[in-house]
Amino acid sequence: METFHLRGHEYIELNKLLKLLRLVETGGEASICIENGEVLVNEVVEMRKRNKLREGYVVEFRGQKIQIQA
Repeated sequence: METFHLRGHEYIELNKLLKLLRLVETGGEASICIENGEVLVNEVVEMRKRNKLREGYVVEFRGQKIQIQA
């Protein structure tokens, strides 16, 4: 499981996380993947592109798991 550190921020938006970690090439691709139900947040399909991910959340996408930490 990979860890993403918020580094002083309260949250990161889901579409920005996918792009920042280079799991997708563009923000548009991130949006399409989310709209298609390809992303799980805390084991639930997440359809909100700008869902605010906070400490303790776990994102699953294309076989990878990302733990959000402060």
